[in-house]
Amino acid sequence: MHGGTILGLSSVVPLLAVAQCPDYLDYSQQRHEPLSSGKYQLSYQRPPEECRTFISPGVEDTVRQMESVIKDPDLYRLFQNAYPNTLDTAIKWKGYAANNPEEELTFVITGDINAMWLRDSANQMQSYLPLLNASSDPNSIASLYRGVINLQGRYLLTSPYCNSFQPPPESGIPIATNRAASQDGVVPSYSNESVFECKYELDSLAAFLEVSANYYNATKDISFFGKFHWVSAVEAVLKVAQDMMTPTYSPNGDVLDSPYLFTRMTTRSTETLANDGLGNPVANGTGLIRSAFRPSDDSTTYQLFIPANMMFSSYLSQTAEIISKLNTPTSTALAQRMTDLSESLRGAIEEHGTTQHPIFGKIYAFEVDGYGSQTIMDDANIPSLLSAPFIHYPVDPATYATTRSLILSSFNPYYMRGPAISAVGGPHIGPGYAWPMAAIVRILTSDDDEEIVEQLREILATTDGLGLVHESVRSNNARDWTRPWFSWANGLFGQMVLDLVDRKPQILGRSFQ
Repeated sequence: MHGGTILGLSSVVPLLAVAQCPDYLDYSQQRHEPLSSGKYQLSYQRPPEECRTFISPGVEDTVRQMESVIKDPDLYRLFQNAYPNTLDTAIKWKGYAANNPEEELTFVITGDINAMWLRDSANQMQSYLPLLNASSDPNSIASLYRGVINLQGRYLLTSPYCNSFQPPPESGIPIATNRAASQDGVVPSYSNESVFECKYELDSLAAFLEVSANYYNATKDISFFGKFHWVSAVEAVLKVAQDMMTPTYSPNGDVLDSPYLFTRMTTRSTETLANDGLGNPVANGTGLIRSAFRPSDDSTTYQLFIPANMMFSSYLSQTAEIISKLNTPTSTALAQRMTDLSESLRGAIEEHGTTQHPIFGKIYAFEVDGYGSQTIMDDANIPSLLSAPFIHYPVDPATYATTRSLILSSFNPYYMRGPAISAVGGPHIGPGYAWPMAAIVRILTSDDDEEIVEQLREILATTDGLGLVHESVRSNNARDWTRPWFSWANGLFGQMVLDLVDRKPQILGRSFQ
């Protein structure tokens, strides 16, 4: 087992039983019976019940109920393995703050990397949003959410420019070593005791707003947000966003001090920033927020990364509503500030984040610099241009339609095509590798039955018999893939299937044999 206390059970599992639990990194690369009865004979990949890191009766009930809804045995097996994967394997520790026994904390690992990413953990929780309701039970999905929000808030108050963090001291879990970051030069500085990696990504800040908004919208538990340090964390997020609107040059041409710098000793250009950590120059006057890195953890080419600005605008608006309901002396002004920034970002995206493509017409750019340069592509990781409706950004329908057409064509340099799977990939793994995550997002943002069925077929056919959603798959060879244990992608697959129950139940009643 990957560490921590077994949660959701009436008592802690005896140490001997814990010692006998399999290392899921190894377990996930082996086939386990019973195999599914379909042509893919997918492995059963859930760890033994006593080795699962959190048990939710609601999730277990959902998994059982879906067996009668999903008629295809292989599709059901993939859902059965994937949907509970975060709860089965990635709730590394759950407990309470040392200085406040009422403050819940949840440390969620990504899977095969023993650290907590703001983005990943928010999305891992989002997988269970359909089952989230108000509850004070410490073994509830609501409690997991509160713990993630509280711990993310602590991280942001400590190191708001960082993206990935160490276990909290209360957990007793040893800190992880990130050898790739051992020689990083980062401004502002941080402590390895609390930070695993410090790549500034605007979407990481948006992820904190997202998980907060998701919790409130599902539970209406406004009292929670008035406790602990949530409002202070929101203010820290806003300060970073405001500071990262700093351009490269002053009006008289002086180079301005950047609030953030990053350099790394590396052979990969996507792992460091140009100009000694400053990044490529950014013009003044766009109203957009800089992001040094993308949600893939790859560096931006041009720092005005449009999908993250979309996501930030979207969830700023939703969390402003929470702030406005707190009724504190400063809440009205803070909520208005958030609403104003959300609206101004949307205007900036539509003005500066779009471009005229010679074939497709008006599209959203992936990145811009304000000088006229732009990156025309999309990446599999969320937020992406493809995912814009999924992250609740109010797209211009015509512009999104033309952008989507480009993204899903050979005009996107990272749209990988092949007999095994055709989907968006990205520089993180490189050319030739399509990401099932992008195929899932394509389904979540499509109303076309034929398109949805085609994507489901390709996802099903590319687990290499293991019955889990991989990070990426070679587009012409389904047996060549990366990451056996990627919790976010698995949860997103389950979330997508539950979305189809509401939107397209007839698709789940068909055969994929």
